Amino acid sequence: MAAPPLSAEPLTRRPLLLGQVEGSQDAVTMAAIVPKEEGLISISEDRTIRVWLKRDSGQYWPSIYHAMPSPCACMCVNPETRRLSVGLDSGAISEFILSEDYNKMTPIKSYQAHQSRVMMVLFVLEMEWILSVGQDKYFTWHCSESGQRLGSYRISSGACGLQFDTETRHVFIGDHSGQVTILKLEQENSSLITTFRGHTGGITALCWDPVQRVLFSGSSDHSIIMWDIGGRKGTAIELQGHNDKVQSLSYSHPTRQLISCGADGGIVVWNMDVERQETPEWLDSDSCQKCDQPFFWNFKQMWDSKKIGLRQHHCRKCGKAVCGKCSSKRSSIPLMGFEFEVRVCDGCYESITDEERAPTATFHNSKHNVVHVHFDATRGWMLTSGTDKIIKLWDMTPVVS
Repeated sequence: MAAPPLSAEPLTRRPLLLGQVEGSQDAVTMAAIVPKEEGLISISEDRTIRVWLKRDSGQYWPSIYHAMPSPCACMCVNPETRRLSVGLDSGAISEFILSEDYNKMTPIKSYQAHQSRVMMVLFVLEMEWILSVGQDKYFTWHCSESGQRLGSYRISSGACGLQFDTETRHVFIGDHSGQVTILKLEQENSSLITTFRGHTGGITALCWDPVQRVLFSGSSDHSIIMWDIGGRKGTAIELQGHNDKVQSLSYSHPTRQLISCGADGGIVVWNMDVERQETPEWLDSDSCQKCDQPFFWNFKQMWDSKKIGLRQHHCRKCGKAVCGKCSSKRSSIPLMGFEFEVRVCDGCYESITDEERAPTATFHNSKHNVVHVHFDATRGWMLTSGTDKIIKLWDMTPVVS
């Protein structure tokens, strides 16, 4: 029986574990919920594609087991056409059509898209395009009908993130250097729109909200950045809520919530239906901007004032350069994305109200090594898959008070 549609209420409880699926012999690189059925599709490093359907016993059993010639790296499932596109470690992309009852899978084409592992693949039904990025530092797009390559673009580093906006034909690529590249695609050519950086580590995941026209990027630096593409003002909001690298992102349009998963198994559900603030730029100074004590490299002021130089810190709220004595307090600043307590100067600490400290995210432990998350907004179900060879199905529907 299908779950009820997800309401527009935010999540107010912990995700409820509905079940888990085991059976893969290696890491499950991706998994997706089967549309309109109680089942899921998974791909694994063990070279298999599997479709799991829920039986009367309540257990998930594979209705399809298909071995591939190379480890499966990524996939994309189109619910309207039941088209399954799988990117392989060899650089090839193989495509299949799933039967209506999800008991049969018919190969339709396979082509060499990259010279090394395919990191992300997208099928764009409106354009009849297959988009992909690989470890070979190339973004490519192919005609999904003929399999013909339409074009390619070399990026600065191997890429892990790929998103596409159908309305503007903009493609977003996130790479290991921490750069986001935006291209405008035509039928057989592309043009560079812009590139930008904000992370100190490589980008591990991208997620696009076409309604609010916001791009989310997750990184190995443990942070998420929300880029306001549609506002055209260069606004970038940081979200700090993970203790390890961000592995995967998924966005729920009905509830305006971002779901992020970390390498430590942490799941964070962010309420994006709040007015968030940009973090300030850190200011440069040779002395504390509160007490004027010199920092340890400011030899002249140290000599003139006969004072020992101090270590420089920065207030996360105002960005001022301060000494340890003037920034002895810690506080969370959720509207700035700091869900954990961070260093703030004494003045800012006193100005932060209890309302401003109210959390805007909930934290949950998946208790497994998550590498990918998939969210079905129509039912409020979430799948997490990981290196521990396990897939977990969660109920994310909110409690109605």
